[in-house]
Amino acid sequence: MASASFAPLRHRSFALSLVSSFVSSAGTWMQTVALGVYLTETTHNPLWLGLLTVCAWTPALLGSPLGGVVADRISRQRWIQANNLVMAITASTLATLELTHHLRPEYACYLAIIEGLASSASWSAWQSLLPDLVERDEILAAVSLSSAQFNLGRIIGPVLAGVTLAFGSPGICFALNAASFIFVVVIFSFVRSPARPKPTTAVRVWAEIKFGAVRAWSVKGCRYPIIAVGTIALIASPFIALVPAMAIQTLHAGRVGTPWLVTGQGVGAVIGALTLPALARRTSRIAVLRGSLVTITVALALYGLAPTLALAVAALVVLGGAYVGTLTGLNTSVQLHAPTSERSRILSLYTLSLSIFYPVGALIQSAFARTWGVRPVTVAAACLLAVVLATVTIFHPEFWDEMARTPNEPVVLLAE
Repeated sequence: MASASFAPLRHRSFALSLVSSFVSSAGTWMQTVALGVYLTETTHNPLWLGLLTVCAWTPALLGSPLGGVVADRISRQRWIQANNLVMAITASTLATLELTHHLRPEYACYLAIIEGLASSASWSAWQSLLPDLVERDEILAAVSLSSAQFNLGRIIGPVLAGVTLAFGSPGICFALNAASFIFVVVIFSFVRSPARPKPTTAVRVWAEIKFGAVRAWSVKGCRYPIIAVGTIALIASPFIALVPAMAIQTLHAGRVGTPWLVTGQGVGAVIGALTLPALARRTSRIAVLRGSLVTITVALALYGLAPTLALAVAALVVLGGAYVGTLTGLNTSVQLHAPTSERSRILSLYTLSLSIFYPVGALIQSAFARTWGVRPVTVAAACLLAVVLATVTIFHPEFWDEMARTPNEPVVLLAE
């Protein structure tokens, strides 16, 4: 079983791309933690955390669909390199401004817009490249390894950020993140994939996106998880953006509190990514999805009520595992039910739903947190999610039935 899980690593190009992605993930989480600490310490206003989230995520509205179109027409490796070079420039600029004491919150938001655009544009290229690097029967294992490396970066990055912030400044974290992007640019020079036929049709971006949206809405097994991930992003996900405020202002844990909380979520996410798929095989993927959603509501409330940093970290370990189980379950439903010819476009709508509602929820909750505090807002979000789950289960049971249904068309699972 273990050898099958790691079988994709025998392919040199996949192993190289996975290593580079891990280094980049660790660097990104270093910058995320350091930037959250910087904004919280300099502004003492959690609203800036919400604004930063909006600036980082909303560019996906443009970058995700356009990035997918470009990635289907040129070398995906070169597109990934180009976007990582842009992100290296933005991180370098951020580091220079902070180290020279010229960084301001609004500058950080402007740079987050540019980096968010490049990141969302390269994401579609990476996802579509991955199946070309391994054998067809290794795709699921390859995607599982990809998810594991991202969440491992969520663990390593904050730890490195904590050490760096203890002895240095946020600017050093930004500089190391810039170096991680350069590492990706170099490594992808050695990644090889099979040649693809060059497209001969004219680009019709809007028409193709519109058709994919119509198809997604007509298939309930796609429509329901797309709506669900938006709901989760609006209500539950904003706790991620408010972690620095919880650590510094509520738990009074100082700079080291934020890395501990982020690391706790990352540990839970890795555990969830490695154990929940096996549990789903023994029970069902819908049972795991429903259990994960219930666990999110309980763990989020416990996190909001935690009186100490240690208890908050423990709650986030559970919350991180349940969060991964929820997103994986919803994403898998979309992939199972999406028609093959429109699968990429429909999956992009799933990503857009998350990208739209997460920053909106973060902005709303950060605004409330400014007045009422992070703790009451977090507990209120958990209660609201519980009400939504109960309402759907009692009055709309077909929500679960449609996602549980297995379509007749054979598909390849590409869970995030």
